[in-house]
Amino acid sequence: MVYNVVFWLNCFPHKDSIHTTLSPRTIIMGSTIDYNKHCTLQFGTYVQVHEPHNNSLLPRTTSAIALQPSDNMQGGHYFMSLTTGKRVIRNKWTLLPMPAEVIATVHQLAAACKKYKKMVLCLRTKMAI
Repeated sequence: MVYNVVFWLNCFPHKDSIHTTLSPRTIIMGSTIDYNKHCTLQFGTYVQVHEPHNNSLLPRTTSAIALQPSDNMQGGHYFMSLTTGKRVIRNKWTLLPMPAEVIATVHQLAAACKKYKKMVLCLRTKMAI
């Protein structure tokens, strides 16, 4: 979620920035966003992503949750796969309504990830070189 927020904050110019009309993304990366490619999904949307496939019996779609637009110009997005719990990038997906089973799966993935039980804040100090 934080990456998504930072992505969108960097897409728009700030009034106190070094440039009044260019966004930080445009200044640093030299690219802009395209509404038709980058604004197609909201964070947390349930989709079936289309997997690369051949004519085998492997599944052609996987359940996933939309995370953020990718930086490619093809209009891909990052998703959290509900089968593996890992982040994947895909260019094609089918938008679906959120069923109760998906909500339960997300809760199971959160419970299985016992790495962060609480938020830990730490301060980094600058060291003189």
